Amino acid sequence: MNKNYIILAILFIILAGGYFLLPERENIKQMKPEDLMRDIVQTSRYVTTDQVAEMIIEGDPTLELIDVRNEYDYFEYSLPNAINIPMDSILVEEYQDYLGIEDMNVVFFSNDDILADQVWVIAKRMGYGSLYVMEGGLNCWISTIIKPEAPQETASKEAIELYDFRMGASMYFTGSDISTPSEEGAKPVTVKRKKKGSVAEGGC
Repeated sequence: MNKNYIILAILFIILAGGYFLLPERENIKQMKPEDLMRDIVQTSRYVTTDQVAEMIIEGDPTLELIDVRNEYDYFEYSLPNAINIPMDSILVEEYQDYLGIEDMNVVFFSNDDILADQVWVIAKRMGYGSLYVMEGGLNCWISTIIKPEAPQETASKEAIELYDFRMGASMYFTGSDISTPSEEGAKPVTVKRKKKGSVAEGGC
């Protein structure tokens, strides 16, 4: 099924659940439903696991990671420095203080990206900006960053460079002594800055 239709279905569920009857917040202008409908079919809200890994490694001060899963899952495993705001708590005023911080980019994530998408819709409707979703969630994070799959020998230079970045990132996040073979013998992998690409690049 087309992902846009899934997101639209989520939106209608939220509408039915009454999330659009939100209290007005001071200095926050709620987004009109028709504007939200326009934005919800865009893919510009997604950032890849590679982009998130690069921002964490580089210590990007504008990055704010929000894990929208429940507290138990959050304490089992989450991303470095992520804040836990479960979906059912996103409307609690004390948690809303983490949204809308000037010059900060909020990235929601969950196990996949469906729950994070729902939180994105709610927060967007509330009028907050600079909101994103980590595409594929932690499932994609594990398969791309923690346990990257080696490309075939015939892979493009870009694919090999992406794999090198992921191997270095895996070593960074797991502390493992990862090495790759070469003609001169095994050399340790270092984290290299990944080339800028489209949002969809490197996704699951």
